[in-house]
Amino acid sequence: MTKAEDAVALFRQGFTCSQAVLLGFAQDFGLDRDVALRISQGFGAGIARTDGICGALSGAIMVIGLRYGRIRADDAAAKEKTYAVVREFLQEFKTCHGSVACTDLLGYNLSNPQQVAEAKKNNAVKARCPALVRDAVTLLEKVAEF
Repeated sequence: MTKAEDAVALFRQGFTCSQAVLLGFAQDFGLDRDVALRISQGFGAGIARTDGICGALSGAIMVIGLRYGRIRADDAAAKEKTYAVVREFLQEFKTCHGSVACTDLLGYNLSNPQQVAEAKKNNAVKARCPALVRDAVTLLEKVAEF
């Protein structure tokens, strides 16, 4: 099974998009499963249903940080590399899907309780998000050179 397939399977089990993406790479970095799940929990659904960036992208950005992020305050090269890879990743995703915002991608504003109910009624998350999770992981592997 590919990392993208693993992430989609995790999402379908009930984990958020951000959890599914980060968890798919956690072992590569020695990150404990439970810690990865807890860290990424709040980023799902457009950052806790606040109409923010897609959670799958937030999970991917966490992975990019694990791969390239600095661990010393004076490591400007690692900071710039991380930022460059994140920008490239977001641009590629936006080119594919037209946006990086959860509301735009899903077609429902999850910060609005009425739209949340409508999205649930129409199974919007189950219908749309697996492809976004898959594409986020696939692009992450390409851009971050996994």
